[in-house]
Amino acid sequence: MFNLKGQVAVVTGASSGLGRQMAEAFAKQGADLAILARRIERLEELRDKLKKEYKVKVLPVKVDVTSSSEIEAAAEVVEKEFGKVDILLNCAGSSKDKGVLEMADEEWDFTIATDLTSVFKMTRAFGAIMAKKNYGRIINIASMYGLVGNTEIHTVAYHSSKGGVVNFTRAVAAELATKGITCNAICPGYFETELTKAVLDTPRFQEFAETHVPMKRYGKPGELDAAAVFLASKEASYVTGAIMPVDGGYTAI
Repeated sequence: MFNLKGQVAVVTGASSGLGRQMAEAFAKQGADLAILARRIERLEELRDKLKKEYKVKVLPVKVDVTSSSEIEAAAEVVEKEFGKVDILLNCAGSSKDKGVLEMADEEWDFTIATDLTSVFKMTRAFGAIMAKKNYGRIINIASMYGLVGNTEIHTVAYHSSKGGVVNFTRAVAAELATKGITCNAICPGYFETELTKAVLDTPRFQEFAETHVPMKRYGKPGELDAAAVFLASKEASYVTGAIMPVDGGYTAI
C-alpha cells in the first residue's frame, strides 16, 4: 500500500522546512516531483539529492506563490514536462506575527496572501490539470492554529489564514468530489524546522510543551510524513474534506 511510483507530485515551499521534508517523503514512495519555491538554488540542491537517493524525476521550478502569473506559468511547465499532476501539496507559507491591536494592514495582507490566497491560486491552476484526468489528491498544510486560538504567541493573521485553509479545504472537497479529486488538510503542531529550531530548543518552550502538549514534546522530522503519504495515496480514495491534526494531542485538550 501507499506506493506512489508513477505518480507526479507538486510540492510548494520545497526549499526548506516541512515542504522539503514532504518532498523527500513522496520521493521515498517513488513519486516523481515538481518542487516549487523562490530559492531556485535550494531546489536544485534538493533535486540532485532526491534523484541520486531515490532515482525519481525531479523538476525544480522557481515560483512566488503569491503571483498568479508565475503560478500559471509553472503549471504549464509542469504539465508539459510530466503530462499530468496527481498530487498537489500546498506547503508554502510565512507569517507576520502580531496581535490584533498592533498589526498593520501590510502585515495582515502579507500573511493572508502567502498562507491562504496562495493555496487558492495553486489549487485553481493545478486542480485544472487534475480535472483533465479525473484524478487528483490535494493536500493543504494548515496548522493546529487554524483550529484553536492560543495565549503564547500573538499571531492573529496566521490563525485567520490557517482557519481559512481549513474551510477552503472542505469547500474544494465538496466541489471536486465528482471529478475524482480529493482535498484534505493536515494541521501540524509544533515541528522542528530550520526556522523554528532556535525557539523550540529553549528552556521556556520546553516547559510550555510539557504543560500544553499531551506528548510533552514537539514533532520530530519525519513524523508528518505518514499523514501526507496516506492522503496522497490511491488507497485514500474515499477520504476527502478531512482535517487531520498531527500535533501530539495539542488540540485534543
